[in-house]
Order: sequence, then C-alpha cells, then structure tokens
Amino acid sequence: MPANFEIAYPWAFILLPLPFLVYWLMPALRIRSASLRLPTYEKALGYTGEKPRKSAFVRRRGLFTWIVLYLVWILLLSSLASPQLVGKPEMKVKTSRNFLIVADISFSMAQKDWEIDGEKVRRWDAVKVLMHEFIEKRKGDRMGLIFFGSSAYIQVPFTPDLETVNQLLDEADVGMAGQMTNIGKAIAKGVQLFEKDTIESKVMLLLTDGVDSGTDVLPLDAADMAKNDSILIYTIGIGDPSGVGVDLDEETLQEIADMTDAQYFQAKDEQRLQEIYQEVDQLEPIEYEEEENRPTTLLYYYPLGAALGLMMLMMLFQSLFQAFKGLRNKREEVTHG
Repeated sequence: MPANFEIAYPWAFILLPLPFLVYWLMPALRIRSASLRLPTYEKALGYTGEKPRKSAFVRRRGLFTWIVLYLVWILLLSSLASPQLVGKPEMKVKTSRNFLIVADISFSMAQKDWEIDGEKVRRWDAVKVLMHEFIEKRKGDRMGLIFFGSSAYIQVPFTPDLETVNQLLDEADVGMAGQMTNIGKAIAKGVQLFEKDTIESKVMLLLTDGVDSGTDVLPLDAADMAKNDSILIYTIGIGDPSGVGVDLDEETLQEIADMTDAQYFQAKDEQRLQEIYQEVDQLEPIEYEEEENRPTTLLYYYPLGAALGLMMLMMLFQSLFQAFKGLRNKREEVTHG
C-alpha cells in the first residue's frame, strides 16, 4: 500500500457489525402469501379443536447470499470512509514584491567587448541573455521593465507573467530610447510606476554602462525620491572602468545604492554579472508559504463501483439460478406426464 494512502473517515468502520445487530434485534420481515381455504375447513377445525391464526412465510437466504451481502456492506463502508492518496504539502510562491529592472540601452551598450561561449558579442546581448535567466528565477515577484537612453519608457508594467516579461525583453534593442544615458529620468520613471501599485515591498535593479548625461532630473535627486517611497535601488555598473570604451560613473551608482539602503555591484564580464544576479537573489529571496490543503486524489469510487458490480453479479446469478430451476421443473413435469 502506498505510503501516502490515507482514510479520511476511519470511524465509518464502526458500522461493520450493524447488519448482525439488525439481524439479531429486529424481527424478521414476514411476507404474506395467498392461501387456499377448503370447503371442509370449518369442520376440520371443529374436529381438531384448533383455532385459526394468521401465518407468514419467512424467506431464508443461503450462506453464499449472506457472504456476498456482507462483502457489499464492507465495500460501501470503505467508500464512505473516503480512501485517498495524499500528496506532500505544496510550497506556494507568495507574491509580495514588485521587482523593477531598469536597463540602459543607449548606444554604448552596442560595444562588442563581452563574450558568450567564446564569441564576442555586444554588451546588451550578453546582459539580455543573463537577464532572461534572472527573470525566470523570480517566480513569485511581479516583474516590470523600464528601458532608457536619452529618455525612459515602460516596456512592461508590473505583472506576474514572467513569460510575457521575457518576450518583451527580447523585443528591446540598443538605440530604441536614444543614444545618451539619462539615469535620473529612468529612476524617476520607475518611481512613478511604483506609485501606481499598492504592494509595499519595492525593489529596483538599475543596469548602466555610462555617465548620466541628463539635465532634467539628476540621479541623486531621483534616488532621494525613491528613498522617500521606500524603494531599494540595487545598481550594477556594466564594464571595466579601466578598459577601453568604458565610461562608467561608479561613484554616482554607489551613492544611489547607499541612499536607498541597497548595494552597488560592478560587472566586468558576463560571469561576474551572473554572480551579481545570484547575490541579488540572496539579498531579495523569493518568499514561500506552505499550503494547508495538500493535493489529494479521491479513491471512494473504487469500492463503491466494486459494491455495485458485486450486487449486479449476485442478482444475475440468482436470476440464472431461478431460470435454470424453472426449466428443470418443467422437464420433470413433462417426464412424469
């Protein structure tokens, strides 16, 4: 028997002796039948001195019938007890956080100085591959995407549908938001998106490889707005500051992270970026809660079906027996006639 087999209502088997109690305590069911009165009936009573009384025929069942009926009773009780296969308690992902990725897609992200499987690729292509892996691990969070360059725009509003997030991530490419890097405007756009939602836990992941070139909103002013709204901003600097073609303002990114009680990470290559994603996973772990209702597979219909089948077989057997008995009686009548 499987280890996860359980009986929901074992008390049902207390009724097992009920047929015996009924048989011993209840009077037998009397079946009336027609009788034949003789013309000399009254005279016979006078001669014998007997008084007429009502009588009935009590049908007797054979041992085989009693065994079958009791087996049916056991099967019915087994069905009533509700046997079932009970699985382990499932861990349900608890949606409790809005996680916003704010990614730089300015022209500098088109530099081919990163490698994937030994092949030189654009920074954006490498970042996008690793972002896919990161997003798939965030089941339980409501994810959103903002891309920025000279301006910032919302690619995906907050949604738990990570498949859609990944699909719309694929559709973004370098230059779609302009050629400059406006970090302050990107953070401000993220703060606006968070304001429209009611979930309290708010996390922003900012990825950029450049220096802020905007004049409308300064990065630290935008970070102060995020701090007032209790938004954590983890910043990731893409590229090696000492390398060729890298213009990264690590000091500003560090200040943004410090102001919002988060952390700054520096990703020189795709391997380091993957490690950073893992660190962020540990800093902002997915929350789970245990389901009280364990998955169950009900099995009551098996004993119920067996009981019905056994009753049908018994009735069929009795019908065949009566038919055979009647046929035999007719043959004996023909033989004696």
